[in-house]
Amino acid sequence: MSRHADAWRRPAARTLLVHCGWLAPPLGSLALAVLATGGRIPPGALITLAALAVSFAVVTAAGLIRWSRTRYRLTTDAFALRSGVFSRRQRTVPLPRVRNVDLTATPLHRLLGLTVVRAGTTATDGELGEITLNAVTVREAHRLKTALLARAGARAASDDVVLGRLDWRWLRYAPLTFWVFGGVGVAAGTAYRILDGIGVDLWRVTLVQDAVAELGDRALWLTVPAAVVAVTALGSLGALAVYAENWWGYRAAWTGPGTLTVRRGLLTTRSITIERSRLHGVLLREPLLLRAAGGASVTAVAGGLGDEEESHARGALLPPAPRPEALRVLAGALRAPSDLLDSVPLVPHPRAALRRRAMRGLWFAVLPATLALLALGASLTPALLHAAWIHALVATAATALLARDAHRSLGHALHGSHLLVRAGTFSRDTLALERSGIIAWTFSTSPFGRRHGLVTLTAAVAAGEHGYHVRDVAAGDAVALAMAARPGIVEDFLEPPGRPERSPG
Repeated sequence: MSRHADAWRRPAARTLLVHCGWLAPPLGSLALAVLATGGRIPPGALITLAALAVSFAVVTAAGLIRWSRTRYRLTTDAFALRSGVFSRRQRTVPLPRVRNVDLTATPLHRLLGLTVVRAGTTATDGELGEITLNAVTVREAHRLKTALLARAGARAASDDVVLGRLDWRWLRYAPLTFWVFGGVGVAAGTAYRILDGIGVDLWRVTLVQDAVAELGDRALWLTVPAAVVAVTALGSLGALAVYAENWWGYRAAWTGPGTLTVRRGLLTTRSITIERSRLHGVLLREPLLLRAAGGASVTAVAGGLGDEEESHARGALLPPAPRPEALRVLAGALRAPSDLLDSVPLVPHPRAALRRRAMRGLWFAVLPATLALLALGASLTPALLHAAWIHALVATAATALLARDAHRSLGHALHGSHLLVRAGTFSRDTLALERSGIIAWTFSTSPFGRRHGLVTLTAAVAAGEHGYHVRDVAAGDAVALAMAARPGIVEDFLEPPGRPERSPG
């Protein structure tokens, strides 16, 4: 480490320009308003423009003060960050508690040659945290990353053990998600709110009126399929664009005996490094459409990645790809045989779990909609009565198929140092969890579960979602499974054999 390592440093002065990035959305909405009104600026837009000018002055001044009051220091054994304007705060993290380092650069950061450094940590009480430095030069960011992870003993890039690289043929899996339709709705709703907020009535725009009139003159059997095809096409294009932006330049590799590094991103680049000692497992995800096409994705279960949402984003080890490739990456991350998941038979769960899933579908998917259609048919039109019995038949058949698939997906097994758990139908997830990472067990059941002898086990882990479920295990096997998977946790709460029962008093 250099002789200036102990000195307090400021983030790059170019950080001040990063704070101006918030201007892009409002200025973009103003530009859309001008285009939608044929070059005329609505009165509401003028007020917005004046508010932006005032806000820009305030935010710039606040950013300047915040930058001048921010310092960081890296010593041989700790990383310290001072920040705050009115309330000064200093956070010091010993280097042994740094679990992973995330280097993220948005397009604006890349334009300015800056990077955000996030160091995931674990406090002494097990609480997950994060120390964020926004923003430093790319060279300084890599220096900090190397120093923060120095104790992992990373090797040179030429010695990397590569787990996966991007194959552009995987793009065919991008549209295989329900967000193909949901993403179009979210984008349309966001655009409508932006235009409405700046005083543009979308339904008075000539282009929109002409399109609605044209659709109204056509037969429904033509317009409805055409609209579905258009939404599917737009959603698929959006999914392809998001896939390419997120996974451009993807590379996952062991960059040393103790660090796993994933690099990806086109506009926003990301480099995540995870310590081997904090990698507690790997999750294989197979959503329904992706599973039908033979695809899957892989996510790491690691400590220090943040909350559940952040952990899923930062822990992604492989984008939607062919299932054999996903199994290979999963095995490489666990340092296990490539046929780990397919070669180990899982213990099936009781048939009562099948009845439970079928009843849930009937109560929550079939019955409410059928009763609503019957009520509307009795009060409005008899046509809805026919819709009620058609829905009941179709939904009951679909529920039976999905419940059967969900029950077939249920299973668990102990294999070496890992607990294997599989569950789900809309998203079938297979978890390979290191048994040594389990820190607690929770036994839970419901009135239906108690009646049919079912118990759900939850393994608490200081990583990922922090709790992973083994759903609907036979009650007689639950304690034995917990004791075998992680000895030393449940035993203290069991009654010794031969102890006489205590009286109610």
